[in-house]
Amino acid sequence: MKLAQYNFDEETDRRGTDSLKVDLMEERFGSAGLIPLWVADMEFRTPDFIVEALSRRCDHGIFGYTFASDAYYASITGWLRRRYGFDVDKEWLCYIPGIVKGIAFVIDCFTAAGDKVIIQPPVYAPFRSIPEMLGRRVVNNPLRLKEGRYEMDFEHLESVIDGSCKIFILCSPHNPGGIVWSIETLRRLAAICYYNNIIIISDEIHAEMSWPGVVHRPFAGISPAARDIAISFMSPSKTFNIAGIVNSYAIVPDNDLRGRFFSWLQARELNQGNIFAYEATKAAYAYGEEWLRQMCDYVAANIGFIDDYCRREIPLLKVYPPQASFLAWIDCRGLGLSQPELVRFFINKAGLALNDGSSFGPGGEGFMRLNAGCQRSVLVRAMEQLRKAINEA
Repeated sequence: MKLAQYNFDEETDRRGTDSLKVDLMEERFGSAGLIPLWVADMEFRTPDFIVEALSRRCDHGIFGYTFASDAYYASITGWLRRRYGFDVDKEWLCYIPGIVKGIAFVIDCFTAAGDKVIIQPPVYAPFRSIPEMLGRRVVNNPLRLKEGRYEMDFEHLESVIDGSCKIFILCSPHNPGGIVWSIETLRRLAAICYYNNIIIISDEIHAEMSWPGVVHRPFAGISPAARDIAISFMSPSKTFNIAGIVNSYAIVPDNDLRGRFFSWLQARELNQGNIFAYEATKAAYAYGEEWLRQMCDYVAANIGFIDDYCRREIPLLKVYPPQASFLAWIDCRGLGLSQPELVRFFINKAGLALNDGSSFGPGGEGFMRLNAGCQRSVLVRAMEQLRKAINEA
């Protein structure tokens, strides 16, 4: 059977669709004319097999109360087994309405005001903002940048742990660094947190986009210690560009953690998905492997293009290619600008909307995050604008 060849070069105008990335750009950046390379969704059309599944459900014409069917759970367990060799029981799974929300749910369920939550900056901004807004104390265990790659600082981690530390939020793969953590790193982290009775929330939303030759390990499956303390969150939303459908799920192997957390969700009816979340998940995991392979190849080539371009044309910038995801972490310290100056330069001089590195916390200063999940033609325009702006500075 001939495999479908998907077209990732097609540009689609998202203006007027209430797109956060495009229609809120003027409010966030002061200009609607920038090239949008910030919010972490992609510019590729959602694959036809998902659109068709949703269309069939729409054609039925009745959108009453819906439950998570056995087929929904089987789509997830089958996907996890095929991609990671990770055997998950149906009972370990529960729908959640988004991973950031899920982080807040775990913090609400298992901690009290004043308890401590450990994060590893530079890291996705809600890891800090959500605990702080909930009245918890955030403890930094900064990553170390060594020979162009981030690593965990376990000595520092053990020095900051005390009896008030209840939660550790793990970003795996890491955002914005793009690291796929080794099994040795994850096992050491699990051992430390298990010994100190700390629950690990493992955000694995970018797991499916690891590059060829790089193996993502679901945290809950790497050791008995990890299994006992893990609340993992996964989703097809980033992978298949369906973030607006909101179809994430939790994986909790431990009976005690699962009983407490799933009961907490059930009591608030936060464990009930919508019709389209269930349909999109089933379609993505049933038919998505070839589309995913081709998309990852395309995005990896995009990242390679950015890296090569900077090496040749903008050597003051250093690109940190991810091992997973469509996000490139760019070291701009060679420009010699303060962070506010750097942000203004990208907006006002280069005409680009990127994520401010300082929003990821300590260690993010001097960096910008670029979303390469777009057409190559868009990246060509973006890099040429950036080169021209730097040359004219």
